[in-house]
Amino acid sequence: MQADTPLRKSKAAASTGQTTGCAPARVLEIELGEPLPSVPAIDHETGQHYQHAMCLIRLHTQPLGIVEFQLMEEWTRPYDYIGRIWSALGSQINEHLRQDGLPLITELIEGGLPSTGTPRCIEERERFLAQAPFVSVIVPTHDRPERIQLCLRSLLAQHYPQYEVIVVDNAPSSTATADVIQQKYGHVDCIRYVREDRPGASCARNRGIMLARGEILAFTDDDVVVDACWLVELVKAFSLAPDVACTTGLLLPSELETPAQFWIEEFGGFSKGFNRHVFDMEENHPETPLYPYTAGRFGTGANMAFKAAFLRGVGGFDLALGPASAARGGEDIAAFFQVITHGYKLVYEPAAAVYHPHHRDYTMLRKQVYNYGVGSMAYLMKSMLDNPRLLFDLIPKLPYCLFFILSNRSPKNSKKSEDYPGELTALELKGMLYGPFAYLYSRWRTRSVRRNTYREEITPGVGTEV
Repeated sequence: MQADTPLRKSKAAASTGQTTGCAPARVLEIELGEPLPSVPAIDHETGQHYQHAMCLIRLHTQPLGIVEFQLMEEWTRPYDYIGRIWSALGSQINEHLRQDGLPLITELIEGGLPSTGTPRCIEERERFLAQAPFVSVIVPTHDRPERIQLCLRSLLAQHYPQYEVIVVDNAPSSTATADVIQQKYGHVDCIRYVREDRPGASCARNRGIMLARGEILAFTDDDVVVDACWLVELVKAFSLAPDVACTTGLLLPSELETPAQFWIEEFGGFSKGFNRHVFDMEENHPETPLYPYTAGRFGTGANMAFKAAFLRGVGGFDLALGPASAARGGEDIAAFFQVITHGYKLVYEPAAAVYHPHHRDYTMLRKQVYNYGVGSMAYLMKSMLDNPRLLFDLIPKLPYCLFFILSNRSPKNSKKSEDYPGELTALELKGMLYGPFAYLYSRWRTRSVRRNTYREEITPGVGTEV
């Protein structure tokens, strides 16, 4: 993130997951193309009083970065925070103005940066929308009828002309989700419901893939809220080159209330920054020793899209990976890795933004970090088994791999504060050690399912669509 240093926690709190030194931060957005607002210290919906704000700064709807500033007792006027925004993001603001063909500025004023006409970036978006392809948005869900309503509400507000939303109810314990979809969205033509009884995100996504009508398949999770321009920006990124097979986007925390939510951001969070990146094995090859094996840098499963032909060509998502498998995760980064190693391009587009509610509870964070460790190595084991020649490329990189995983100075760990719990680092390492064995076991367990995936998925009766 382009951000100030996150709020710090006391060392005494690190071992317990509790803290007295970390105040909750109000998560807000500020659009610089409009007059800048006064920011209240109290969230009138919850009654929560805040001393700090973490603001996503936009210009012409495009995310530029995150800025933290203190809030006054009641209201913080634009005069009190515009200096913080300008010092943190002045160069990004002028770069965006330059790309739009607008005059550069030397300071930010309370009136914002209103444009006399339509900015070039908005014109380009509207031209794309005039010929935008039909897209299928696939949302796996499991026993979260309240959450899925917020997600669907944001999906129905998309600034996009033609798309469908496929809700895949994955191994539900009741009909609650189906009832909600029928009662609240049964009249909405673009929303389709299907039940998939085999547990696992990979099974759910693969069911959606087989039902989807779009030439591009977008994926998000049932607990996120997507930006109104999420889909257009995610899909528009495919037009950057003819061989783009996957695009990913920005994922931001919807709240920062507890130490656990700050620590997952220090762990690495889900945001991959505010600059667009194109990845492949040729000219867009970052000069880092572990590229492309650190596939987590490409994006996240809650904000991704693929060409339908590519996903079907590689057999969809690996059933031996994912949260419900012994591998605990890794199905999304395995797909990203396949894009790169199959000779295609992957584009990270930060303008495609979604908000995600991080776990508030430290116990859940412990489990999450351990699972990430398992999944990160399980995906590598899958990749080595699928293409053993990769092993000869990876072996010479093992010394740097150890530095990357263990050193406090490595790109992976440098964002962690002194107060980041050592227990979380130990749990991640424990998960990494288990990951290869977890994948071998999971692959053995799902061997027969993998062999029969396509026959089952196109046979009527396996999934129930409403």
